[in-house]
Amino acid sequence: VIAVTVLTSMDAPTLHAVGVSRSPLDQVVHLAQLVRECGLDGVVASPQETAAIRAACGPDFVIVTPGIRGGAAQAKADDQNRTLTPAEAIRAGSSYLVVGRPITAAQDPRAAAEAITTELATSR
Repeated sequence: VIAVTVLTSMDAPTLHAVGVSRSPLDQVVHLAQLVRECGLDGVVASPQETAAIRAACGPDFVIVTPGIRGGAAQAKADDQNRTLTPAEAIRAGSSYLVVGRPITAAQDPRAAAEAITTELATSR
């Protein structure tokens, strides 16, 4: 079982507008630690917070990362504020990547998915 931390579309001003005074990084790590303490398996979080979550919660904690953009995932940011390329996200410690619009909105979704797969295979 995993829990969502802070949506990748949220930034510091958005968090502050809903009453959260921590930075996105601090809030995500705080929530991830609570999730781990409650015995859940992991979290959904921005790839930008993955390394900090991994450091705080350990190697077996599952981190699912949406907000994959750039590199072979050629797509504009859309509503995403905290993104990384597929290879950067894996190097940061992501367990699983969620790649939506860079594939579904591509002119050739299959080619887009294959490019991401190639990027990941050659970045190790």
